[in-house]
Amino acid sequence: MRVTPHQDMIDGMPNIVADEKTLAQHRGFKKEAYAPVSNIAFDKVKSAFGIALHMHQPTIPAGGGDLASARLMSNLQHMWENIHVHDNHNAPVFFSCYQRMADFIPELVAQGKNPRVMLDYSGNLLWGLREIEGGAALEKLKIITLESKYYQNAEWLGTMWSHAVASSTPVPDLKLQMQAWQQHFASIFGWDALQRVRGFSPPEMHLPIHPDVCYEYVKALKECGYEWLLVQEHTLQNIDGSGIRRPYFPHRLVARNSEGQTAEITVLIKTQGSDTKLVAQMQPYYEAKGKSREDYQGKVIPPYAAQIGDGENGGVMMNEFPPAYKQAFAEIGTEGTIGMNGTEYLEFIRRTGLKDSDFIPVQPVMQNRIWENFKGEGREAMEAAIEATHKKYHDFHLDKASWTSNLNWVKGYENVLDPMNKLSAAFHRKFDGKPAARSTPKYRQALLYLMLSQTSCFRYWGQGVWTDYARELCRRGMEALRD
Repeated sequence: MRVTPHQDMIDGMPNIVADEKTLAQHRGFKKEAYAPVSNIAFDKVKSAFGIALHMHQPTIPAGGGDLASARLMSNLQHMWENIHVHDNHNAPVFFSCYQRMADFIPELVAQGKNPRVMLDYSGNLLWGLREIEGGAALEKLKIITLESKYYQNAEWLGTMWSHAVASSTPVPDLKLQMQAWQQHFASIFGWDALQRVRGFSPPEMHLPIHPDVCYEYVKALKECGYEWLLVQEHTLQNIDGSGIRRPYFPHRLVARNSEGQTAEITVLIKTQGSDTKLVAQMQPYYEAKGKSREDYQGKVIPPYAAQIGDGENGGVMMNEFPPAYKQAFAEIGTEGTIGMNGTEYLEFIRRTGLKDSDFIPVQPVMQNRIWENFKGEGREAMEAAIEATHKKYHDFHLDKASWTSNLNWVKGYENVLDPMNKLSAAFHRKFDGKPAARSTPKYRQALLYLMLSQTSCFRYWGQGVWTDYARELCRRGMEALRD
């Protein structure tokens, strides 16, 4: 296998084929990652908040006039090469946004401040940043990822490699997407940095409602070593079907399937909507200032206001976020109302004696309606229950539990999902049970197209050129599978 000078690239392709043995050695790492190096006086914390910046640019076949032969490239690069079209003039600003936390954090730390931020970068974007200016942005991000004086300030969150929405991703590919991101991240920043990635940020904040899919999703997360999941408030319900009453405290997502198996993961809840203004104007900080410690499951602990938004998109993130972020952390210390990253907060919570199993149990929204109609066990009984639920509740659906709840990730996109599902099935027919094939160029190429075909942007932006991109990626994937 020929490896380029950058370990995140192999034969011109991103390093996304999971090294199972090495990944297994570095996931589920139980030792605390952040509390031991934190300068937070947790017993003096009144309330806390956390902000996460979501960064993504899809990979598209747009390098040339003929779609069938166009080279793969980052949409960011495509914007740069077509700078005078539509809003493409934002490309240089976006590029600056992807790396500017590596400026803000050292600047604030040098002033004696205590900044915090969580970073959610898709694998597509990480690959695209390697291709632009020789990977200068990635090298810059290593400052806050690897240097011991800064990594407590910036926590990376795992995600699906190609920004795949869980409910419209074939179940066998959920873990492939998660592992691809882990492998790619480790190949850029190293295995020690990957050990500190404990939280997961789902694309579009999507949580599968279908019990069997949700179970497989949570099971895959746990098998990949993730400790917690960031979720949208309105995608959850209490086990009895009621709404979430204590969103500022950790909960426990219980995923139960049609066979009666369960998988659980801790969740931190993102409240309110998805307006980037909430992050750009540091709303979680000002929200947290009005809160105080409360009794939660027998322990008096500080509440946690969490929010995520696009890190680059929109005028508020481009222009208002930098001064608002710096102003907020100029007045934040190590006690009172403070900024904390997700894993840091949970590690301190566990030090109080609370265990993850103590957290309030929750399930995906609308699942109580399914369980009302579920009789017996098995997939047939589950599908019968879902059919009965559709008949009983006109507003019931399985596909919209995300921060874009007005969008359906399945209905109306059969022209994309059908070839995507066929590619997935063909991929698994060819390679499942053949571990030796994983080291071959054919496997790497087919996996790349499989991952890329599942990017949510090919549905988010509607019919047209974006769905054409998706179908072309599926075509190339099927071609790569041919002997």
